[in-house]
Amino acid sequence: GVPLLLKYQTKCTTNNLNSTNTDLNKELAERNLTQHIAENVYPGRGIVLGRNEENSWIVIYWIMGRSSNSRNRIFTHVNGILRTEAADPSLLEDPSLIIYNVMRDVDERIVVTNGSHTDTICDGLAQGESFYTSLHAEKHEPDAPNYTTRISGIIDPSDSSIALSRITKSDFSTEHSTHFYYRYTDIPAGYGYCVTTYMGDGNPLPAFTGDPILLPLEGDAEKIADNYWQLLNPDNRISLFVRELNSSGKDRLKIINRF
Repeated sequence: GVPLLLKYQTKCTTNNLNSTNTDLNKELAERNLTQHIAENVYPGRGIVLGRNEENSWIVIYWIMGRSSNSRNRIFTHVNGILRTEAADPSLLEDPSLIIYNVMRDVDERIVVTNGSHTDTICDGLAQGESFYTSLHAEKHEPDAPNYTTRISGIIDPSDSSIALSRITKSDFSTEHSTHFYYRYTDIPAGYGYCVTTYMGDGNPLPAFTGDPILLPLEGDAEKIADNYWQLLNPDNRISLFVRELNSSGKDRLKIINRF
């Protein structure tokens, strides 16, 4: 018979790196950095969560753009909230999918996403919901023909964990979404896990597939920001930020805006 179409399918994983395979992990992370970031014309928006070599928590988020409306953006940080704004308000066409709160804190937890679901997650956490349940009503972006994936992440220092999510168009219907969740614990110093919206350039843009990829995190917030900014395609990169939070509570933020 015909299989039943489910609105939500969930994949949950808990993964740790094998500390005995340090050289293999490093090689994999560097290869991913080259192939998916440096040599990729258009990975789209991206989130990386992990720890640097000093064991500080690291958050990376970047945006890229092809259209004039998508490129007309900057990151701003006001009252503890990082958000996108129009670089030139007079040129702003449709703000619905490009202007949003990118990163917010709820207690000790750090939430970062590529859209309005930053607020959805934070509101859910404040009401006692989990990262996962707060996203149950979310769907992929309604930007046909790309149907861009909604990506999100959370760092929870209380149990030394990170979680990532991607919400993609269903294989069966453009009206339905498939939800994927990933949780990582005991993240070794110097590594992060990354999800992006796309696998590369194209028309339509091919959605990111598979599990989050391992990437290297070397240096402080400024060094990591400069390194990733230089690797992103110079024609399509728009803005990037790196946040670094160490065990003593020192919080550093580096923002790079093209415009």
